[in-house]
Amino acid sequence: MNKILTLALVALLLSSGCTLAPEYLRPKDPVPTEWPQGDAYKKLQEDAIEKVAGIPWKEFFTDAKLRKVIKRALKNNRDLRIAALNVERAQAMYGIQKATLFPTVNGSGGMVKERRSADLISAESSRTIDQYSLNLGIAAWELDFFGRVRSLSDQALEEYLATDEARRSVELALISQVARAYLTLAADQENLKLAKATLKSQQDSYDLIDKSYENGLATELDLRRAQTEVEAAKRDVPRFTQRVAQDRNTLDLLVGKPVSKRLLPAKLSSVAALKEIDPGLPSAVLLNRPDIAAAEHKLKGAYAYVGVARASVFPRITLTASAGTASDELSGLFGSGTGIWSFMPQLQLPLFDPRVWKALQVSKVDREILFTQYEKTVQTAFKEVADALAVQGTISEQLAAQEALVESAEATYKLSDKRYTMGLDSYLSVLDAHRSLYAQQQAVISLRLAQLANQVALYTVLGGGQAKQGGKKN
Repeated sequence: MNKILTLALVALLLSSGCTLAPEYLRPKDPVPTEWPQGDAYKKLQEDAIEKVAGIPWKEFFTDAKLRKVIKRALKNNRDLRIAALNVERAQAMYGIQKATLFPTVNGSGGMVKERRSADLISAESSRTIDQYSLNLGIAAWELDFFGRVRSLSDQALEEYLATDEARRSVELALISQVARAYLTLAADQENLKLAKATLKSQQDSYDLIDKSYENGLATELDLRRAQTEVEAAKRDVPRFTQRVAQDRNTLDLLVGKPVSKRLLPAKLSSVAALKEIDPGLPSAVLLNRPDIAAAEHKLKGAYAYVGVARASVFPRITLTASAGTASDELSGLFGSGTGIWSFMPQLQLPLFDPRVWKALQVSKVDREILFTQYEKTVQTAFKEVADALAVQGTISEQLAAQEALVESAEATYKLSDKRYTMGLDSYLSVLDAHRSLYAQQQAVISLRLAQLANQVALYTVLGGGQAKQGGKKN
């Protein structure tokens, strides 16, 4: 029995060497070393702000209510829960594959009672025999001389790590979706308040014109024009009421449970400003984005599988061995001379199997496919960041111009209303001025939402400040 254990140990040491997998080298980045330059990116050229990799989401989102909503979503969201369970499953699958590197030792015990034919035994032999046995053995353990099993284990490890990066990607996407849903709800709340205020203003104007019309001081045309604005405002109130309700439903779904009313935003301007960030160099995207990290782990797994396919061309050696004791009496199992053992190595050599060589070809093609997918993921990340930077570099100017436009439209409306009251202009000029003011006020809300949403998008496409494997996670 000691000899068998010694042989198994020697075989284990011999099979723990290198694999036939090709050496992995990270592909060169298929993107420029710097972000795009130009008028759209001048904000990037002028500002020096903290790098995104150093900002956890709890610091990036400065609004206390929004932080609480995100925290609840991370706890209750079902998609994130499924992603976490997928990680547990991948980890367990890796454990199963890694365990095949080591022999499986089984213990067994048995008892046989048999009655034999008198024609088949000598006259002095007993026709009934008893046999008891205890065994400890290894069954069909592959000696991994060429690294096939180890390569399978390496592939399973990379699959597990890719799944964990996918969980990080889901977590980052969830944070971004919750923030955008929260900001959209705030913007629609503000639009609803603006619509209600506009309805009240138009209703007051209509009431004044109605009295003037009864006294012969206003025309029926002015009255109908004022009524048109009232009805238009009445239409917008339920429209934005519907959108607010739908926004709340979206937020509740993302959070995984109804969000308390006290955590909901009253309006967009009440949400605390987000922290400014700087993208740094394109290499920062490669270090922080979980989708790129996941693509790289899958590529490493493809390299490992090439090792599996290469090893399949060589002989495969399996070992079955056992040692124990046997006796015709239960009490004699551990007596002198009852020891038994068996040692059965088996060699399997693929002499002619075209499938083995085709499998090797397939593994190499799969590696090239994943290599291309990795490059595409990097290029997509670069494009997403560049788009967000283009918005960041221009949105402030758009918003400043729009706010100035609102001030001008408001002044125009007041002057038009004054001239109409003095009898110098028709009510049509007042109508046009108010329509313009209302449209520009809505445009300001949309641009403020776009600015905040782009900050969230930039934080997300840069990797969200999350640490990579082995580092601290937020």
